[in-house]
Amino acid sequence: MEETRVLAIDFGASSGRVMLGTYDGNKITAKEIHRFSNDPVIVNGTMYWDVLRLFYEVKQGMIKAKAYGNIDSVGVDTWGVDFGLLDEAGYLLENPVHYRDSRTEGMLEKGFELMPREEFYQATGNQFMEINTAFQLLSLKEQRPELLSRADCLLLTPDLFNYFLSGVKKSERSIVSTTQMSNPYEIGWAKEVVSKLGIPGKILTEVVPTGTVLGPILPEIQEELGVNPMDVIAIAGHDTQCALTAVPSKEDDFIFVSCGTWSLFGTELDTPIVNKKSEELNVTNETGTEGKTSFLKNIIGLWLIQESRRQWIREGEEFSFSELEKMAEEAESFRCFIDPDAPEFVPAGNVPERIREYCRKTGQKVPETKGQIVRCINESLALKYRYSLEEIKTCTGKEYHAIHMVGGGTQSRLLCQFTAYANGIPVIAGPVEATVYGNIAIQLMAKGKIADLKEARKVVSASEEPVTYMPENTGEWDKAYEFYKNNILKRVD
Repeated sequence: MEETRVLAIDFGASSGRVMLGTYDGNKITAKEIHRFSNDPVIVNGTMYWDVLRLFYEVKQGMIKAKAYGNIDSVGVDTWGVDFGLLDEAGYLLENPVHYRDSRTEGMLEKGFELMPREEFYQATGNQFMEINTAFQLLSLKEQRPELLSRADCLLLTPDLFNYFLSGVKKSERSIVSTTQMSNPYEIGWAKEVVSKLGIPGKILTEVVPTGTVLGPILPEIQEELGVNPMDVIAIAGHDTQCALTAVPSKEDDFIFVSCGTWSLFGTELDTPIVNKKSEELNVTNETGTEGKTSFLKNIIGLWLIQESRRQWIREGEEFSFSELEKMAEEAESFRCFIDPDAPEFVPAGNVPERIREYCRKTGQKVPETKGQIVRCINESLALKYRYSLEEIKTCTGKEYHAIHMVGGGTQSRLLCQFTAYANGIPVIAGPVEATVYGNIAIQLMAKGKIADLKEARKVVSASEEPVTYMPENTGEWDKAYEFYKNNILKRVD
């Protein structure tokens, strides 16, 4: 079989990569050909994504890809919820605002005034988070109505890059499912939500299935970069759904953790679960490859370690992640815990001091050293995963025999091992580049090179060998979990 080459453009919260995917008919080889930082920019108190600089970097990666021969297609995945607004002429009205910007504070309550919580959840099946697109748009309606009135079109971040590349304005289904404005049962927007929030429906574009071929890159880009007319494919624009596509499970029922800046913890279903129990537990239904439902919880993840490291660098002490992990290994176990999703850990800033303050308020030993802080984060994440596993099992009524952990977090041996200990079942870790493998696999499916999702997972499994971590010390972790559940997650400030 002749090799197929595609470009996977993968944006994370702090960096982006252009990856070359080569498929020989049996396995995928992924090669990084261009990496760049993704640095938000604060102007007049607003935090923006620098999308024009990011698009420049995409072009640099496409230029470098020419050295490897003709490229068949390109696909873009990013984080969820954020968007750009275009005017009638197709010009970007302003840089997209970062989900960590403060503009959505208080918007959850305003949203419930317009549409009661239960009705809201039944219409979308999404976990309520103030960062979601619906509440970002509500903030514009409240604070900057003139900007919303000038908008002709809203494109979520991966769809915006697809537009820059192809000139086509479409909304891909998986990224739409992060907005709290999509119909969980069929392809389309939740019109009653859009109407009740007072969001102008005219700005929402047609929703297309994951894997839709939008067309070739624009002729002017072909000429500018000297590249061939590769297809732009609307792969699963939400990076979580790309990662889930690459979970190398041989079972239909499995638990996954897509672990990076955020930890997305859940399972894959054929149909959504939208009922009183899932609403009460605030579990989200998102849509992935082949229309599968990702039934999951959004948990703040390695952001806590990333932001702690940034704080220590600001204080003049720079350590690698592996050095910090070694310090954590040597630190006292079960000294203290946090709820990673406590509101004080959402904004950027001095996370180590916030962890110390959290522990003071909850009557625990205060972590003083870097190792103690990093161990606290890792143990707390593993225990929060267990709590989320119990919630998922309550809703699905199923038992699960292993946790598939994918993404950058699998490079942390400590977190993988703690997760196995805390949950009492094996953790199968890998691939590290699950998002990229999923991006590539969906392009290959769209091009007819891979038949379906089941075959895609077999190909990924053949491409990279996972590492298995077995549970030990479960009695100690059971005891720690009871304390965590009753004293940390149920705390009252």
